[in-house]
Amino acid sequence: MRGKKIEKKERKALERLKRKLTVENLWLYVIASLLKGPTYAYDVRKRIRELFGFDPSPITLYAVVYRLRRDGFIKVISEQPKTYGVTEEGIKTLREALKIIEENANKLKKLLEGK
Repeated sequence: MRGKKIEKKERKALERLKRKLTVENLWLYVIASLLKGPTYAYDVRKRIRELFGFDPSPITLYAVVYRLRRDGFIKVISEQPKTYGVTEEGIKTLREALKIIEENANKLKKLLEGK
């Protein structure tokens, strides 16, 4: 019985981690999906599903797109239909975010390997 309880706790912890790394940091995936080329918000959602294997809710996606545009990480390329593209600032910020993720992952790996 104890083994099943631990497995359930591990599963919950991993599900929480996955959510934090995906939906709760959706901006990373929006910018990355726009690296494939400009497109509209609906298509961004489709790209995220295809490239990263999760499906953000439309409302969450549109809120993130709005904030990214407001902050200068993405821009409107054309109005009809509203097409978005990534900016240099967006690419730079994505690179910095990936560095942070990689640095922390490497530190965790070293500890796990006993170094």
